[in-house]
Amino acid sequence: MADECIHGLDAGLCDQCFPKPAPEVEVVAASGSRTATRPRLASRATPRRTLTPRTLSSTPLDDVGEQRIYHVTHLSNLASILTSGRILADASEAWDSRPAVDISSTDARESRRTTLVAGSDGPSVADYVPFVLSPNASIWQSIRTGVADPRLSPGIRDTAPSDFVLLVTTVKRIVDSEADSAVTDGDAAHVLTRFGATPDAAERMLRRLRADEDSILHAEFLVRESVPFELVTLIGVANDKARDVVKGILKSSPAKPKVSVYPPWFQPTDDTAV
Repeated sequence: MADECIHGLDAGLCDQCFPKPAPEVEVVAASGSRTATRPRLASRATPRRTLTPRTLSSTPLDDVGEQRIYHVTHLSNLASILTSGRILADASEAWDSRPAVDISSTDARESRRTTLVAGSDGPSVADYVPFVLSPNASIWQSIRTGVADPRLSPGIRDTAPSDFVLLVTTVKRIVDSEADSAVTDGDAAHVLTRFGATPDAAERMLRRLRADEDSILHAEFLVRESVPFELVTLIGVANDKARDVVKGILKSSPAKPKVSVYPPWFQPTDDTAV
């Protein structure tokens, strides 16, 4: 079993306890000519385009299966999630009562309810539980910095990041549960966002996102209807106080995910752009 650091994370996943070595700089002799810098292509060139495969990929999904995905929620919502035993999509009919703290703005929620996944006649974005693919995702960064973001309800700007938790699982655990899922390369309700709505298309999009440090901050992983809480392997919290609260809530739950204090997830990054 892998060693854990003092923050409860597996060896190599904590930048504080397992700092990455400084990259080796290769000395290259200067040449007499310069090569023009290749312009970066826009990642959202086609509106609402579904990525459909020409041929089935021969590469197993396990290669990207260990990609962590994160569901951001307020600590006050955790008890109701445990009571239902699952994280529910906004449009689910299984809600007994709405979340104690609603993160999304009214406009953003309505937009997700009227935007169809992959532009089909099927379910809307609101029929899916949203996850982000990075603990520095743009919407979470907006919460951490308290900046105005049309996706967030106004009251969230005055809420401390330490009042939130990150519910963490992996792509592989979702796939193994046989849940319907999709991947996007941006805000799922945005008109220019592309969807990977089939297993092969989702895998290929995940590979591209993992190779692009900027695009992955705006991407989403969507899971149809609900996510059983037993699939959550880790709950990230900001401090010891939040950890104690979460462990108290978990006492009555059969699911026992790891609860890790990891302050960097709750601190703004240097780049505050969203």
